[in-house]
Amino acid sequence: MDPQLTAILALTFVIHLIGTLAYAFRIAGVRTGHIALAFSLFNSLVLISRLSNAFQGSLLAKRVELAISEATTQALRHDFTLILLSASAATLLGGLLLPSFQRMATLAVAHFHRRRSMARLMLRTLSPAGAAAVLRSAALPGYATLRGAFRVADLPMIVIGLNFAASALWTVGVLSSIYAGILTPELRVTAASLSALVNGAATIVMFVMIDPYVAAVTDDAAAGRTSDGRLRRLIFWLVAGRLAGTLAAQALLVPGAMVIAWVAAAL
Repeated sequence: MDPQLTAILALTFVIHLIGTLAYAFRIAGVRTGHIALAFSLFNSLVLISRLSNAFQGSLLAKRVELAISEATTQALRHDFTLILLSASAATLLGGLLLPSFQRMATLAVAHFHRRRSMARLMLRTLSPAGAAAVLRSAALPGYATLRGAFRVADLPMIVIGLNFAASALWTVGVLSSIYAGILTPELRVTAASLSALVNGAATIVMFVMIDPYVAAVTDDAAAGRTSDGRLRRLIFWLVAGRLAGTLAAQALLVPGAMVIAWVAAAL
């Protein structure tokens, strides 16, 4: 595996790992009572994700450009498969790390609320005491938690289904648009620009139909109107839907690229 592909896989992993760990800050907000502060701290991680996203897209586009110019595009299908597998692996790891990360997020929110300084929080994290706190926070999802997650009578299956669909579209959007450039090299710039439409549709579903509901359940849990267990079960299924979406993206990659190539030619 060459360094360029390794970098693309690593950036993809970071993007999806951070996206999955976002749910930990909802639980941290409920535990500490500082929901707005928890989301504000998470935005610091979002900056890393967005920077990784920018580099990933640029590196992948360059890889495709070089393959087209050298007539070696046959090997790229394997590269795209590995990229999507990296997204699935990061989502799975993020789900397994959620119990540990929610504890660390809770400590971070509580520490920032006392000190009101990001610099002090970073120094605390890098200190021996901070490292010890991270180690103490390590935990895997318990059997009772996983067993209880399958009680879905009070969970909105429509929201969970939409989360699956939006995750699949968001995962494959940029990749399909770049892959469409392989199918229609003469229109690869147009095809790449159409990723905004696919990701835009996924983003609308996430922020208009999914996030408001999850936010309402988070507020209810913080106010005691619903149990923490219901929020945890909802998050379990959102992570599961996200993982299933990254796996479904494998099947959507080429059909999505064909649709995008057709739209690019029809414009």
